[in-house]
Amino acid sequence: MEIAFTPPTPPFLGATALDAPPAAGFDAVLFGAPHGTPYAGIDNTVFEGTAPAIRGAHGDEMDWTTHWNYDFDGLPLGPDGSFRVGDLGDLPTVWWDGPRNRTLIEQTTRGLLAGGAIPLMLGGDDSTPIPFIAGFEGRGPLTILQIDAHIDWRDARRGEPLGYSSTMRRASEMPHVERIVQVGQRGFGSARREEIEIARAWGAEIVRAAVVHEQGIEAALRHIPEGSDILVTFDCDALDNGAMPAVVIASPGGLTYAQVAGLVTGAAAKGRIVGFDMMEFVPGKDRDGTATFTAASLLAHVVGTLANAAG
Repeated sequence: MEIAFTPPTPPFLGATALDAPPAAGFDAVLFGAPHGTPYAGIDNTVFEGTAPAIRGAHGDEMDWTTHWNYDFDGLPLGPDGSFRVGDLGDLPTVWWDGPRNRTLIEQTTRGLLAGGAIPLMLGGDDSTPIPFIAGFEGRGPLTILQIDAHIDWRDARRGEPLGYSSTMRRASEMPHVERIVQVGQRGFGSARREEIEIARAWGAEIVRAAVVHEQGIEAALRHIPEGSDILVTFDCDALDNGAMPAVVIASPGGLTYAQVAGLVTGAAAKGRIVGFDMMEFVPGKDRDGTATFTAASLLAHVVGTLANAAG
């Protein structure tokens, strides 16, 4: 499928706006995927402004690539500023066409990996990671670190097996996925007892938010093998509703910004982060811009962590 990319204005922090996936020369490349696989009767158009909102959240600070970031104690683009980030803008997904959306996401991911870049995806709903993870076929074994309020192990919901309640179930069926570590789960979700049992029987490590609060982030990081290739998939609803109200269903008891940032930094110290996605951010639910700034800051933390690990 021929993909028409539209360079973003502005691109994300320190990134170069691109109109095609680079063949080489970039360390990481960001792209937006507003739509995934829809459920009948559920509106997934609320994510159409997600990536542009996050790109512009830092305002003038987007050019401050020589300023210190204390979250990872380094410069945003590595010790000498040489970490190259590209930004492809948003894929031309449409809300009603799941097969086409999946093809766009998987094809873009494969292309970026082929060019040697780490793919960074700003997704819509939590079905977008299914084709994103599929794009890593042949590049395993992968450890998936899922940071999310829900486990997403339904085989199908509303007759759809590729929707946002099935993300980890589909990932578990991919031969290049070796391990799944899930952290931040709390409250009600679509999982029933049978999904919990299937996930645990497969070998998924489920570290509830309450356990992180009690024992610290090491309760999750200890399940990541040393030297592993890690794909981090982050659902914004993993954050506590006080820090992140701009999600489909915000709930109390979630992770803090510091805990999520620590999980990213800790994962990079245990192995190599080879991909990252962020999804489920609903800009229309952001009351005052704080949630958008929080999401953008986490993305900047990811980029900075990658840059300083590479440097």
